[in-house]
Amino acid sequence: MNRLPEPPARQPHATTAGQPINPAAQALINDVETALANAARPTQPTPTAWRDNTPTPAYGPTPPEPQPGRPPMSQKATDDSVRMLSGGFLILCAGTATAAVLHYSGQADPTVVGCIAAAPAALAIPILALSRLVKRTKEAVEAAPPVINTTYNGTVNVDARTVNSTTRGIWATTRNQLPAGE
Repeated sequence: MNRLPEPPARQPHATTAGQPINPAAQALINDVETALANAARPTQPTPTAWRDNTPTPAYGPTPPEPQPGRPPMSQKATDDSVRMLSGGFLILCAGTATAAVLHYSGQADPTVVGCIAAAPAALAIPILALSRLVKRTKEAVEAAPPVINTTYNGTVNVDARTVNSTTRGIWATTRNQLPAGE
């Protein structure tokens, strides 16, 4: 088997012109030699990534990051969404119970089932439309500017002159003239 030759033994560092080497320079040389010796046999892997786990600030120009789940909505939209989901679930439960009763009693006539299914919608649509109309009327009344009545006491000078106006031509000009004598 071929073996690599042994490196020569290290000699103590020479001095220059008979003077010893600066202690700071000697410390640097020793550190470099130690680092080179340790580089030949690493004990721990060198880290290749770093993660900053400090919390981000709660304010600033950056928009909020969308979170998993329902998308961000206004409070009214969230409340309406919950109402619709709850109403849909209740209608599903009531419809399933009604369908089961009709099926097992043998009275599942398609015409009767259609009339029963259409009855809630036929009642709900006009009621919802009227409530919406009342709400909009109330909002319009609240948004209207207040009526201001102003009463003045004293004499009023009324200008009751007659003005004659004439407009002619492609490039029209209007000349208002008072009648002669005024």
